[in-house]
Amino acid sequence: MANKKTQVRMIMILAGVVFIALLVYLSRQQNQNQYEVCVTFKGAMHCSTAAGATQTEAIRSAQGIDCALLTNGRDENMVCLDVPPTSTRPIAK
Repeated sequence: MANKKTQVRMIMILAGVVFIALLVYLSRQQNQNQYEVCVTFKGAMHCSTAAGATQTEAIRSAQGIDCALLTNGRDENMVCLDVPPTSTRPIAK
């Protein structure tokens, strides 16, 4: 009986280790591209850094951060997100 409990416990521990390793692997895959993006809106400029699974995702995420800090309200934010970034620069890992 004790042997059966030990086997179940070992299987649960092994499953936990595999699950954690999978989470770490997948999270590292999603942040392979890191970019610094600068946005100019209404005469003000802000630069942010963001990471993403693709170049487009990383740039859009950083642009979203910039626009959130440069605008007042949802309408301005939407207009800012349609403005192309002033500059984009990949950040080497």
